[in-house]
Amino acid sequence: MRLTKHGHSCITVHTEANGAPRTLAIDPGTLSDATAALAGADAVLVTHGHPDHVDDDVLFAFLLGNPGVPAYAPADVVARWNEREEAASLADRLHVVGADEEFEVLGVPVRSVGGQHALIHPLLRTIDNVGYILDGAVYHPGDALIVPAGDATLEVLLVPAWAPWSKTSEVVDFIAAVRARRAYGIHDAPLTAAGHKIVETQLAGLGGRTGSAYEPWASGESIDV
Repeated sequence: MRLTKHGHSCITVHTEANGAPRTLAIDPGTLSDATAALAGADAVLVTHGHPDHVDDDVLFAFLLGNPGVPAYAPADVVARWNEREEAASLADRLHVVGADEEFEVLGVPVRSVGGQHALIHPLLRTIDNVGYILDGAVYHPGDALIVPAGDATLEVLLVPAWAPWSKTSEVVDFIAAVRARRAYGIHDAPLTAAGHKIVETQLAGLGGRTGSAYEPWASGESIDV
């Protein structure tokens, strides 16, 4: 399995299932290179409906031009998609994902985690959010710090490195609780170069003391799992 970062929280997962190569795109949003991430994708997974995680216009243009590619997202996102005029031709390809479900995407085992976006402020209502564990190895939590149930050790945890809904101590505790073998930062587009350095130093130093090796991950880079 190979993971490629396309900016912010958007990644592609290149793997194999049932003897065939598969590419899954996750969270192609406005703060990422969504077009590049979707090029060649066999399926799309969306954690929640904020625009930095899904650019609806770019996604629909891709889906309309690529018959057969399915998209998976929480119920409120799919409901929003279904309000679009173009959705009529895509209805059988827009799939609702709830919390704590197990399913396959083109033969790739997927488990959903969570159900709710992290709280930004009590004055702002929360929305649906589902994280995805792919093939029991890679966990993309979306915008939440939910620790998956179970004793299985994950190979890779994708960590929301900076967000208006979290603080460093919570992120470090999340890394410690999940205890994946490796951790890589996502959700970092608003950071300046100096901000990246500060966050990476803190998470690598503190996160590393919890037993998970936190490593920088720049947009355009790939890692093998």
